[in-house]
Parts: sequence; C-alpha cells; structure tokens
Amino acid sequence: MPSLPQLLSGRILHFAKLSATSSSESNSSKQVKFPKKINRNSATSVRRADSGSPLRKTQKLNLEVSPHRAVSAVRLMRIELGGAFADLLNEQGKGSGDNEMGYVERTLGFRTRDLDDRDLRLVTEVVGGTIRWRRYLDHLILSLCHNERTFRSMEPLLVQILRIGFYEITKLDMPPYAVVDESVRLAKVALRPGAGNLVNGILRKLVVLKESDSLPAVKVEGDDRQQARGLATLYSHPVWMVRRWTKYFGQDEAIKLLTWNNSCPSFSLRANTRKGLTGADLVSRLKMLKVPHEPSLYLDDFVRLKTGMQNVIQAGLLKEGFCAVQDESAGLVVSIVDPQPGENIIDCCAAPGGKTLFMASRLNGKGTLLAVDINEGRLRILRETAKLHQVMDVISTIHADVRTFSTDKVVEWDKVLLDAPCSGLGVLSKRADLRWNRRQEDMEQLKHLQDELLDSASRLVKPGGVLIYSTCSIDPEENEERIEAFLLRHPEFDIDSVNKYVPENFVTKRGFYMSNPVKHELDGAFAARLVKSQ
Repeated sequence: MPSLPQLLSGRILHFAKLSATSSSESNSSKQVKFPKKINRNSATSVRRADSGSPLRKTQKLNLEVSPHRAVSAVRLMRIELGGAFADLLNEQGKGSGDNEMGYVERTLGFRTRDLDDRDLRLVTEVVGGTIRWRRYLDHLILSLCHNERTFRSMEPLLVQILRIGFYEITKLDMPPYAVVDESVRLAKVALRPGAGNLVNGILRKLVVLKESDSLPAVKVEGDDRQQARGLATLYSHPVWMVRRWTKYFGQDEAIKLLTWNNSCPSFSLRANTRKGLTGADLVSRLKMLKVPHEPSLYLDDFVRLKTGMQNVIQAGLLKEGFCAVQDESAGLVVSIVDPQPGENIIDCCAAPGGKTLFMASRLNGKGTLLAVDINEGRLRILRETAKLHQVMDVISTIHADVRTFSTDKVVEWDKVLLDAPCSGLGVLSKRADLRWNRRQEDMEQLKHLQDELLDSASRLVKPGGVLIYSTCSIDPEENEERIEAFLLRHPEFDIDSVNKYVPENFVTKRGFYMSNPVKHELDGAFAARLVKSQ
C-alpha cells in the first residue's frame, strides 16, 4: 500500500491534469449561508424542466477540484463554526462521506466527484492534522501575510484552504507546487479569482522558505508566560493548557504530552462476547480483512489498530454488533468496577454507553444494570446499541438527572459507577477539535458539577457497596482533588485500592487508577474505587 504522502501526491497530480468538465443531475438541496461571503457565480441554477413540472436544479459538477480537498475545506468550516465533530468519518464511515458531498454542494455551489475509500482516508488525515496544528499553521500564515489585518479579514473558506495547503506542505511533505496549484484552483472556483491569486502568492512564499529551511521560527524563551506562549504555538495548543500542564507535570513532561496529542491516534476494538466473539475470533477477522493489529497488553478481548478502521466499518463488524470501538483505558475502568453476575449496578451518567455495554456483557445475563442519563437522545442510542449487542436482558434505562434521581429513590445498589462529565483532556489525540473548544473557565464549572454528582451518586450506594468515580481527564483538580474533597464530606467512604483489578503500573500511591497517554500509550483516564462502611 502506498504511503500517505504518495497517496496524496498522486491524487493531487491526477486532478491537476483534469480539464474543466461539468454535467447536471437533480437535487433539491439549498445553499447554506456562512458569515463570510460565498461565491454565488458557481452556485446551482434553478430552471423549470417543462411546463407544469416541479423545479429542478442543474448541478455543476467540477472535476478540476479534488474531492478530498473540497470535503476537507467544508468539514473544517463546519467544525470551526459549530456543526460537526472531527471524528465523524471515523465513526460512521463511507456513508458520512457520501453525505459530506451534499454539504460541499450547498457551501461551495458545485459538486466534485464522489468520495472513494482513498478519499475518505485523505479527508480523515487532512482534517485531523489541520485541526491539531491550527495554531502553528496560523502563525505561519500570519507571518507570510502583508499584515495581520489581511489574515483577520479573510473569509472562513479562504482560511481553511490556506491551512490545508500549509499543513500538506509543512507536515505531510507533499509536492509543494502541486499543492499550490490545487489550492489556487479551489480558491478561484469556490470564491473568486482574486482569492486564488492571494493563495498563490502566500503558498509560493511558503515553498521558498521551506526549501531554504527558513520557516518563521517560534521562540520559546523569556519568563514562564512567554515560554508557555511559545510552546503553545510550536505544539499548537491553547496557552492555558500548556501553563496548566507545565505547573502540574513540569515542562519536559508537558512537552511529551503535547507531542503525544499531535501524533496519529490508535484505536481499540472490544470483541462482544455476548455474540460469541472472543478476542481471538476478532483477531482472525482482522487478519482476513488484512487490517494491521496487535492484541491488548492489558485486556483479553481488546485489539489495538493503528490503521484500517474504514475496512472494519465497511466489513460490518461494528454495524452487526460483533465488536465496539472502545479505548483500553475505558475498559480498565470497567475492570475496576468488576461487575459480577447477579449484582445490581447503576451507571449514573451512562450515555453514550461504552462502559455500560461492557459491564452488561460481564454480567452474562444475570443481574441488573440501570443506565441513567440526562440526555434522552443519547440514551435512546444506548438502548439501540444494547439491543444490537444482545445485552438488553440486564439493562434498563431512565432519562433523569442523577442529582434529582438520587433524592427520590431509596433503592441502594451493590455498585455505582459515576463516569463524570469532564474536560476530556486525556483524549485530545483522538478528539483533535476538543483542545480548541475547551476553555479554562470550564474547569471551575466542571469541578462544581463533579462534586454535586459525587454527592448524589454516594446516596445510591448500599452499606458495604462500592462507588467508582472515573473521568477521561489527566487533570489533578478533576481527579485526585475531587476524591480528597469528597472523602472530607463523606467519612463513611474509604479508598479501596485498585491494585487488585488493574496492572501495577496504572496504580497511584493513593491507590487510584491513572492511565498516562505518554507512559501507557492509551487515552488518559482516572478512576477511584470507594467502599461505603457497613
């Protein structure tokens, strides 16, 4: 299989050689309006096919613009302006790629040819990489503009075209002048000739500087604040995150974490044993699909993938419920819950349900698992997935806020899992967009919410029962500090060390579970196991 730069290079050169072609086909979609001007000259025109017939649209099919580039630009706009998640293609596969062409047409005013499997891989790489490196890319673009005002006044689409071009040239080492040619073509067709001229001038400056190894440098010097700003630009993260991690982990460890977050993420699959599929069976299926994989070092039914997720999706393994996408760090939290057949367990913030489904499979048809969540739509998805995974025999769901639910119920449970809403700072390698959506002010609000949820969840634990608090964060204030504060308020609970449930290198000095992205090559996660006195 060709490397990604080769794949991208071949794709760009192929489209650069195509002549302008157009054809028409029917579609009733309407053009979407964005804050900045979208060129209307290439928009679809409306005509009447014949007397008395409904209006039909004549679509403009443009084969000059590569589909992966058009889709990437539009998807980046949707993510930044609010309306899409960066990992949608990974989760939904080719179908979502087909749907993406509708967004392209409504936004740009023309269609490209449909996405194929290679295009989907390119979109995933370009979109994810451009989002990760956004701050650094903007630093380069701003450095090459005549002035800051030029950059700040650009249309959203023009900014995304430049970011994609800068990413492909500086981070993917693609043939630079092919990138320039294709970027200019997209800007001219989707916006206006002047936009193409601007893209041409800026990207050509970039090429000259890169070839002479003289890209605008990022200075990491001065006092703590200045160094944090430099690191934030160099590694493309918000300044507040860099300062926070430097404070808690030291600069060297913070840089390792920043580097990890910018690396290509791996994914893990959990075999669904309730449908008779073991980890070994899943490995056999992956071998048949020729998907590179390796077994988990920590969990029997988990397999790790670096590439090939599209093949898994298209083979139907997820759609048919034979396996689920679940990071091993989340699987280890379920190991800490240690569900046993016959137990009564409540999952207080259950949706979208990854841990719920895994716990249900461990009950093996015996016991009760109540899934509570405040989001009714996500709870509905959980029920549908539970049916697919054949674990509804032990699962029941309640649409409720656990803070209210816990005051109305006198039922006490063997085990209570609170997988609390959190910053998600442990999963930034997979959720590239999250680093730009999270704010420092969120942290205080989340801590307050986590304390309220912990107090509420504790009321549901029977004497001698277990409360498990977990997050997908690496932040001490969301993790250890929340538990220490909870224990001061609730002396009836004691820490039960997790060393009986997970490998020793995940256990902290206080007996908590912590997965470190750099150390363990997993998502960052935390869990504490607390026992209520008899």
